[in-house]
Amino acid sequence: MAGTDEDAVAATDDALYVLTAVLLTPAKFPSVLGDDYPEACAALGLAPLADGYGLVLGQDGGGARWTVVIDDVALVAVAIASWDCGMEYDLSPDERTIVAALPGWPLAVAVAAPGVPAPHDPDPETGDGPPLTPPDTSTWGSAQRRLGADEIALQWAMWREQIDEAAFLSPNGGSTGGDKAVAGGVSDGEAADRDAPEYKSTGDEVAGNETSGERPAEGETAGNNISGGVAKEARKGHNGIRRVLAEARAYLDSPPPLGRVRSSFASGDARTLRADGPGWSLVARTDDIAFVLLDDEPGEVLPVGRGPQLPGLLAALDKMAVRPS
Repeated sequence: MAGTDEDAVAATDDALYVLTAVLLTPAKFPSVLGDDYPEACAALGLAPLADGYGLVLGQDGGGARWTVVIDDVALVAVAIASWDCGMEYDLSPDERTIVAALPGWPLAVAVAAPGVPAPHDPDPETGDGPPLTPPDTSTWGSAQRRLGADEIALQWAMWREQIDEAAFLSPNGGSTGGDKAVAGGVSDGEAADRDAPEYKSTGDEVAGNETSGERPAEGETAGNNISGGVAKEARKGHNGIRRVLAEARAYLDSPPPLGRVRSSFASGDARTLRADGPGWSLVARTDDIAFVLLDDEPGEVLPVGRGPQLPGLLAALDKMAVRPS
């Protein structure tokens, strides 16, 4: 999602060489910045406008990092779509659309503009306030938990194919798949207080695009940690999943902040549903199962099987969810 080397906008005294751009809207925002749209805006010191913003990240002529905030959301959306298709697009916002020029970058950017010094923070006297920095994802926490949920949503098919339906327990405590069932998740939250192993990662590898996609060896847990390994840890019950489902249901009666529940396109007639809350993230397909990640469970990905209650909950959440325009 990078512009051409020649892309530039007049955001400061020097031209800004555009490296990338992202949307900051109720339906699509960098989830690493917060559990909802107002929280993500607050991380940048912005008011949560209904139409949102476009964030243009680049370097000035001296190599300093800058984030230019514009209110022309459509322009940034077109640029992103063009770049995703491998096309060049000259992202040059009109100066009248510029809301703010913030020092630093709120997200990690792996590329740099050619012909200028290496990326660095602007001089303190140049910017208004301390420079933006990406959230710390070196250890497990809310930011990394949300990045892990992002990865599952993007790689749903790969994650889903590793889950055997026999892995889920039925409400009466038995397996839904016969004698060959392997350890797995809970069904619909109703069996959450029964024995249910978890899908566990090491905790510090969720943030990247490092999922290997390897299938578990025969006889191992039907799961995969986000860095590619497989771990099995049986334990009694899982109150965390029960809490997440209860808090998600509570959203139906008391709507959460804008962007806590988002719905996006999926194959067929299904939708990809994303819900977040204090210390948790849920990723689901409206016609399938759900995955839960918790701040209190470093690196673990907990599948929730499709039982009598989950379909209705997902359908209701999808109706209230924010959708891309």
